[in-house]
Formats: sequence, C-alpha cells, structure tokens
Amino acid sequence: MMEALVHAGGKGTRMGLCAIEKPMQDIGGVPVIKRVTDALASSQNIDRVLVSVSDNTKETEKYLISEGIETIRTSGDDFVDDMHKAFEVMNGRFVMTLPCDMPLLKRNAVDSLFNFFDPDTMESAIAVVSEEILRSVGITPSYTIDVIGKKWVLSGLCIMDRIKTISLPIDVFIKETYMLTDMFELAVNINTQAELELARKMIEYRS
Repeated sequence: MMEALVHAGGKGTRMGLCAIEKPMQDIGGVPVIKRVTDALASSQNIDRVLVSVSDNTKETEKYLISEGIETIRTSGDDFVDDMHKAFEVMNGRFVMTLPCDMPLLKRNAVDSLFNFFDPDTMESAIAVVSEEILRSVGITPSYTIDVIGKKWVLSGLCIMDRIKTISLPIDVFIKETYMLTDMFELAVNINTQAELELARKMIEYRS
C-alpha cells in the first residue's frame, strides 16, 4: 500500500485568462481534480490521497473539503518546495505523485506504475508515454526525452522515495527509472485551452 500526493496549487498560467481554476475545470460533468482523486481512490494499492492546494486554488480547496478529500496548504510558488512540505506530513517511505490535470487517468494506469516499481532497486519510477501517442491525438509535446532510440514524454505520474527526497538538499534529485508506455490514460495533461477542449472531446467520445 502507498500514499498518493496530487499537486493542485499551481497558478496554471499556460491556461491563459480563465475564471475557473484549472483543477476545477469541468470535463464530462466532473471537475478534473475529482477524476484524478477518484482514479487513485479506486486502486487497492493506494491507502491515502492528499492534495496540495494554495492561495492560487482556493475554490479547489473548498470543493475538496466538501468532498471529504484531504488537503494540505502550500505556497503554490515553487513546485519542489511545495512537494517537500507535503512530503513532511506523509508517512510511508514511497509516495505516488502526480499533477491534478490528468483527466483520462484510470485505476489501471495507477496500478501499472505501482506494479512496475521495485522498492529494492529504484529510488523513483516515472511513467513516460511515447511521443507518437501524443501526436496521434493532436498534441505537440513541449519536451521529450530519448530512451532506447525513441522519444518519450513525461506523464507526470511517478513514485518517489519520500524519505530520501526530504533528506537531500532541495536542488538534488533522486535517481529516475522510466516506465515506457503507450497508455492513452497518461497521454493528456491540461496545460492549455486547446488541451482542455481535446480532453472534453475524448471523454465525450468514450461516453
């Protein structure tokens, strides 16, 4: 069993001028943050879900509290610093972390990374999606990494050694291992209005 930390305190500046906080964007009648927390809660491998919020996401915080979902207040100004603060109130050695903007996330993707991760040999495991999958649904990735001669995109879903992370200086990172996947569930993050509309269309199509 493992705890999960969802990052939902950022400013979401790439969304542009928007009256609705990114975690509260409606996709198929459900806020995207609820889609993420539901996917985590549905996994038998996750025993606690914690969501980091900030002054940037006050409406998200209110919503989560009303839904009985545990939150922690962070600054919302620095991702790494916020993660360290959240890690300090968590309990297990390893934590699954992910952003709040993964509307297609399902239990099978959560369980796949959990099953891939080997706590005896890995300090962290990150799910990466093939570039071709993103381009096939109309997304042009802003950043890719090269692994085994192919280009891959970081999904945001990862498992980290919490104890080692908070014991190191904040600018020192633990060793990464990549889980290579073609899962559509991990292919879409909502960073722009175009990606938001794409996610809505994909959810509508699946329904």
